[in-house]
Amino acid sequence: MFFTNERLQFFRPLTSKYREQIVECLRLLHERLYSARADYGESLKREQVLDIFSEALERAPLLESDDEDTSRFKSNREQASWILTSLIENGWLERQVDQATFQSTYPFSRMGRLFAQSLAEADGHNTRTRHRNTRNTLNALSAFAEHGEVYDLLDAHEYAERIIADFTDIIAELEERKRQLVREVEAQQLVQQASDQFFDFMERRFQPDLAVRLSADSVEKHRERIQDVIARIRRKPREWKAEAERELRRLAPDLLVDERSSILWQLLDGIEGCLRNAADIMLPALRRTLQSFTQRADIIIRQLSYLHSQKHSDIVGLCRELSALPAEEQAKRLSAAGEEMAVVNLALVDPGQVKLRERRERPPVHSLMETLDAPEEDTLRTLAVNQLLDKAFNVNASGLRSYLRAALGNSSKLNTRDLPVNSANDLLALSHVIALASAEHAASGLRVRIEPSGETISNETYFDRRDGFIIDLEHDEHA
Repeated sequence: MFFTNERLQFFRPLTSKYREQIVECLRLLHERLYSARADYGESLKREQVLDIFSEALERAPLLESDDEDTSRFKSNREQASWILTSLIENGWLERQVDQATFQSTYPFSRMGRLFAQSLAEADGHNTRTRHRNTRNTLNALSAFAEHGEVYDLLDAHEYAERIIADFTDIIAELEERKRQLVREVEAQQLVQQASDQFFDFMERRFQPDLAVRLSADSVEKHRERIQDVIARIRRKPREWKAEAERELRRLAPDLLVDERSSILWQLLDGIEGCLRNAADIMLPALRRTLQSFTQRADIIIRQLSYLHSQKHSDIVGLCRELSALPAEEQAKRLSAAGEEMAVVNLALVDPGQVKLRERRERPPVHSLMETLDAPEEDTLRTLAVNQLLDKAFNVNASGLRSYLRAALGNSSKLNTRDLPVNSANDLLALSHVIALASAEHAASGLRVRIEPSGETISNETYFDRRDGFIIDLEHDEHA
């Protein structure tokens, strides 16, 4: 069991308002002990650990909480001592005493080191060539086929399992970045920052890893070569395979299911299964996720760019100015604008470039129809809920006009303070009522003039505060 003895409350240090600071202490301690920039070749003494924790406390923020006293610690040194005691009591660190010098050292426990490594990797500052696991699988399998060293086969199986895990990590990262992009755009509405973040990701993350994974190190590219090596191993002499089987049973007895099964065949089948799932399931899923991410980023950047470009362009005011001019002046100005915008480029086709090419017949594609299983009830329920949510928050132009006509009744002027809210659709229409003055509604026969009333409407059920407007309906004689 995991939660036994000293690990009974293993995750307690990560549940208080100091959890971000404790995580930073674990990351920095792991970096000092196990990274390439480690300062010491042995476990650290108490003063050294406290120095590391004090440095980490200067970096990490303190999460706000109402149930604890903010002035609990007088200094970072005192808080670092408290964190060290908490990590020892809950099984993250161990206290080891040197019997010769009677000096205490504080290394990670086994579980503490594993979880601290995960926290350090989640920080994202370390460099990993995750796209090389496919080539590593091929190289390890080739080495096993050449030399018969079973360690190479075990390494190949481990690399093959990492292929699936790496695909899952990248897909999750793309989904997280897509949500982060949407949140930042909604919060800041900055075109330049959103564009810089997108292109920074494409240059620093896509080019060195994803582009290689989808081209030079694609699973589809190396899959056939790996299968050829596996087939060559299966055709090895009986004595060669028997010796490999004996070594595998000696080194990895936990992999043996029963005495009649073969660990060698089990590992080879596992590698083939990982490659098949990576090529047929994970790689298409990665491409779809990447396409969705780029499309979402493109849509957001285009929308923000359009809003930014239209900030200083008053099309509605220009149309009103033209409508106030005489018909002859309108025609004159529109003709001048048309001449400025009209650009005609006339070119003749070179007869030497016109060639009649023979149509080639496409080879027939043989495909098998696969019977799909009935979808699960949870999947159907999720799709139905998503459709209902999409319909619930949909506001169309005709519904908006119908809501205004019903609110106006026989009158032609109305204050937005008097607009009724009898349903969720009415509330959505009320939040978009200013859009009735757009040119789209005017083209449909509804001419509305909206002017601010100068008052602020507050203390309502649905809105904390909103500006008041006077809606004046102008009847269109040609509508």
